[in-house]
Amino acid sequence: MSALHAKPEMSSLFMDFARYFELSIALTPEQRRDVFAVRYRVYCEEFGYEDAQSFKDKLETDEFDDQSIHCLVTHRASGMPAGCVRLVCADTRSKLPFEAHCGDGLDTEFFSERVESRSTMSEISRLCVDGQFRRRRGEKETRFGNTETLHFEAREKRTFSLLAVSLFLASAAVADLLRRPECFAIMEPFLPSILRRTGVSVRRVGADFDYNGTRAPYYLNIDEARRNAPEEIRLGLEVVTAQFAQELALAKKPVQTAMNMPMQRATRLDLDFLSFTRNPRLA
Repeated sequence: MSALHAKPEMSSLFMDFARYFELSIALTPEQRRDVFAVRYRVYCEEFGYEDAQSFKDKLETDEFDDQSIHCLVTHRASGMPAGCVRLVCADTRSKLPFEAHCGDGLDTEFFSERVESRSTMSEISRLCVDGQFRRRRGEKETRFGNTETLHFEAREKRTFSLLAVSLFLASAAVADLLRRPECFAIMEPFLPSILRRTGVSVRRVGADFDYNGTRAPYYLNIDEARRNAPEEIRLGLEVVTAQFAQELALAKKPVQTAMNMPMQRATRLDLDFLSFTRNPRLA
């Protein structure tokens, strides 16, 4: 794909990001532990959103993890996990996180018009970036130690701003592969603004509510986002989608294994797995 219509500065930043960081699906037990460890550091130790005493192993988990596919971003030079996200897949037996938290605040008219089947629904959830990669300029010490020992280059630090966006793209790629284009997310006010600056628009589908601060539910249709996004974002999504499809195909991982799901809950997703490995857009 030509980058003729892409913003040169954004394209260059994405290229630098790929030089310093690697996105992957958390397929192994070790990768999943890295995901849960990042969540513990961010949600329990740094922000205090969850009770650290509830996670003696320092791995933050919840009831939605078994119906999720998890993604990880790793700092190439140090091998350190820099952030994570999960895609929670809807089923007929349980609610998605936004449904559980938003209650009566959801836009019922929107859902009656747009969402036809729960088999097309998913939620981008637990997106977080480790504090070491959100350090303020000039701050050498964090609660995680002296990050100056990592020797980040100035050019490298410029890419930190793309960590949240890259994780959002990673979860969107998984949703695309699973044929679950109706994506939802509970977002803080800053994230929709960041996404808009990169050319990705999300639609608000409910009222503000208090959940560790002000949050609101948002909606994104993956197919529409691909058509309307700037070329560098479309290219990034296609690259990540192709990479993830290859990772799963090479690992020969059925979806219920990638999600650590009980077999009886995986039938629909196994069919999705068989279809997305033959995704015509990736041929």
